[in-house]
Amino acid sequence: MSEFKNLESMADLVSLCKRRGFLFQSSEIYGGLGSCWDYGPLGIELKNNVKNRWWKSMTFREDVEGVDASILMHPEVWKASGHVDNFTDPLVDCKACKSRFREDQIDTKAPCPNCKAEGQFTDAREFNLMFSTQMGPVEDSSSKVYLRPETAQGIFVNFLNVQTTMRKKLPFGIAQIGKAFRNEITPGNFIFRTREFEQMEMQYFVKPGSQKEFMEQWKETRYQWHIDNGLRAEKLRFHPHGPKELAHYADAALDIEYEFPIGWGEMEGIHSRTDFDLKQHEEFSKKNLHYVDQANNNEKYIPYVIETSVGCDRSLLAVLCDAYRLENPGDKENERVVMKFHKKLAPIKIAVLPLMKKGGLEELGRKIYNDLSKEYKCEFDVAGSIGKRYRRQDEIGTPYCITADFDSLEDNAVTVRDRDSMEQSRVSLDKLTDFCKENLS
Repeated sequence: MSEFKNLESMADLVSLCKRRGFLFQSSEIYGGLGSCWDYGPLGIELKNNVKNRWWKSMTFREDVEGVDASILMHPEVWKASGHVDNFTDPLVDCKACKSRFREDQIDTKAPCPNCKAEGQFTDAREFNLMFSTQMGPVEDSSSKVYLRPETAQGIFVNFLNVQTTMRKKLPFGIAQIGKAFRNEITPGNFIFRTREFEQMEMQYFVKPGSQKEFMEQWKETRYQWHIDNGLRAEKLRFHPHGPKELAHYADAALDIEYEFPIGWGEMEGIHSRTDFDLKQHEEFSKKNLHYVDQANNNEKYIPYVIETSVGCDRSLLAVLCDAYRLENPGDKENERVVMKFHKKLAPIKIAVLPLMKKGGLEELGRKIYNDLSKEYKCEFDVAGSIGKRYRRQDEIGTPYCITADFDSLEDNAVTVRDRDSMEQSRVSLDKLTDFCKENLS
């Protein structure tokens, strides 16, 4: 068993992601845009794999339906939800250098963290975190709309639509994946906190009084999802919210945290939101959002809600951090970085690497690639030494490399190299599809 180091510095991961095409700084050729990131060819494959696993885990259940609500919503939605009046951070400015800080993250009696000036902070003032824009040709107060700061409200306003069209009975959930936007004052740490991000949220509607039972069920279900993505249990923990941490609408909440190189950080929140959201939307919209419980003498009530909300980008960041291994550190000949992704998440499943271009090997490799790429995301690479090609595939987390050599032309077999063990085995061409199904499905 080779020695290895886990990821120790976020800078090492940022470097690998740039070098290998996972993530790029947004608008990089113009100097970049703060805390905005573009997913590259491998990054979007990994991200789609994370989203697809989440979507299947939710909507392949009988009791959960999916929606895709608009990013732009009626401004009254955000008044009803409390975001217009309460979605704020207290900010202070340094009078000397004009840098802006969240009041709760600095000591206003200490020197400015940026310019070291003393006693130069302004009084705190509230700053709303929502991005606003204008809808229509005339810019006035009546045309003001917001980029949504969360996807949950798009679910709540569609509760009645989904419930009636799909004939759902409680308990049932509504799932959604979508972009959200927050004008964060102190974003950073790569994609851990950004101004534009993607959420994977599910709101589960239950009868009042049963919320504790379903909160426990979803707590265990969501924890297992992260384990099934390959995250190590010792890197995960629950953080229950104390009374001072609870949102005003919640009667219970906890986070699933991951130990990033920057420390423990929230990856997913599980909240018992009571009936706050539907009550608010019923009051502001004047629409009846009560559920009629036909199984209990047509009893009418507003459902309680259990929310599971996982940041897609943070989940992906945890997957990247957890997969990173530096094996045989300090050994110049044998040191390698390998991304040990769960096979179902790996952006490239198979690399086809003909030993050489000549002698019919490239043609044989192309045939293998064309056959396998109908089912799996594959890569074809014939340039450079086979050792360097193996190392590149290790760094992007490809589970299997298939090499066609001159013996392949005689015995109709290829060499299959395993990413994790680096063991090589000989597999006949007529058994290759079965091998891939057995090891990748």
